[in-house]
Amino acid sequence: MAGTPDGQELPRFEILGPVRAWRGEAELDLGPAKQRAVLTALLINANRPVPTAQIVDAVWQAEPPENGANVVQKYVAGLRRVLEPDRSPRSPGSLLALTDAGYQLSVGPERLDADVFHRHLQEAQAARAEGRLADASGLLQRALGLWHGSALAGLSGALFDATRDRLAESRATALESWAALEMERGHHAQLIPRLAELVVEFPLREELRYLSMLALYRCGRQPEALAAFRDARQLLADEFGVEPSERLQELHRGILRAEPALAASGSPRPAVNGHRHQPPAVRPPTAVLQLTELPPAVLLPAVPPPALPRSGFPVWLAALIVGAIPLLTCGLTSWAVVGVLAIRYRSRLLGLAAAAFLALFAFFVIAMELDGPAYEAGPWAGAGVVALFVATVGGAVASALIIIRPPGRLPEPSAAVELTRRVRREQARQLVNHHPSIARELRIGRPDLSRTFDDGGLVDINTAPETIIASLHGIGPDDAQRIVADRYLRGPLTSVDELVTRNLVHWSVARVLGETLVAVPPD
Repeated sequence: MAGTPDGQELPRFEILGPVRAWRGEAELDLGPAKQRAVLTALLINANRPVPTAQIVDAVWQAEPPENGANVVQKYVAGLRRVLEPDRSPRSPGSLLALTDAGYQLSVGPERLDADVFHRHLQEAQAARAEGRLADASGLLQRALGLWHGSALAGLSGALFDATRDRLAESRATALESWAALEMERGHHAQLIPRLAELVVEFPLREELRYLSMLALYRCGRQPEALAAFRDARQLLADEFGVEPSERLQELHRGILRAEPALAASGSPRPAVNGHRHQPPAVRPPTAVLQLTELPPAVLLPAVPPPALPRSGFPVWLAALIVGAIPLLTCGLTSWAVVGVLAIRYRSRLLGLAAAAFLALFAFFVIAMELDGPAYEAGPWAGAGVVALFVATVGGAVASALIIIRPPGRLPEPSAAVELTRRVRREQARQLVNHHPSIARELRIGRPDLSRTFDDGGLVDINTAPETIIASLHGIGPDDAQRIVADRYLRGPLTSVDELVTRNLVHWSVARVLGETLVAVPPD
């Protein structure tokens, strides 16, 4: 039994569900929600130092506290009291230590359920390679038994969401591998109810539908197998306007023809037209399990670019200051203020407005000259004063409104609209992950091309043109040019995180753009 230097048993941690910690059979009280989030950020990077700034960004995201380092220190002190109750307050922590590179949580072997999960997957892969199917299936069941709901349940944020997605992908792949093994062992009838549940849970994973159809057919339930294919085709047609993969269609054709090659292992396979049919192989779990290794969490690059400034300047105050300039100068600078904003936002319409304000001020000057010294009573005076008034008040109002809502900025979407966009993005990401050829056909992540599929506003970092990339938040024209040049020189990116590892953007920018960017694999 693992223990601390003072003989106390080491805690064990769970993140494959709600984040929890145990010492023996007793669950530890991890304190308030933010303290749990700090612990989770450390667990994701277990046995590696995590900079305080990265913890702040992971836990508080876009609304960090003013004294973020002190707040993190407070929560770390609370975690030390929970994890090392017998430690002297003045002695350094042995489990949760402060290093020059940040806080580091030491987690021993077998003390984090995610590590145990991936170790079981590797052992199952080895057992499968040696032909020990029963042992491989048992190891996968043990790995899947470690899950207690959605990973990192209750936590939100770029780091937590990315980790949750990676773990969920590993779990889904492990489920596919287990089902394939059970099919290979001939347990078709026992698999059917579980496969039906998994198809509902993962509707876009065609491997599960393939196994479900094959299991139904091998149990003599041909009509239900055909109905399962119709359901898959209907879903893909309604949601994405595409057909099922060729592999699934080939299985469908084989079921329609009642090909003997689809029979279970050990069943007779008579020759047809002089050729002996080979059954469509259940995808070997060996190849699948290689994809389940948990990628490292998003870490700071070795030499990070300069951090983006965090502006806490209120928009209303900026609008008030900018709008006051035309008023204080009696309209003299209205055209200049609007002109600067036109250049800033690259708006031709604002440029025309700046020209109009300049024309109004010029008309006022000309009107004053036409009336001479007695312009107050001249016929042009009234028109000139009106022009000056319009230039002054109109310039002030226009400048303030431009600051509050810049050109091209849409109103904030309602909750229902944003939920729909999130669902669309998730569906599109599923296609990118599991059906990249369909994703390319639907032009996912290419808002510059005409298309009928709504991907929720995704941008493909591998193929989107430079102008589209430059329009993203936190990425300027120079950054976009470097990204486009890098993907040609060093090849396409495999994930959004690779923007950070290639030192193309700061990690905080990648965190913000995680909802928008996607890396579609090349053809």
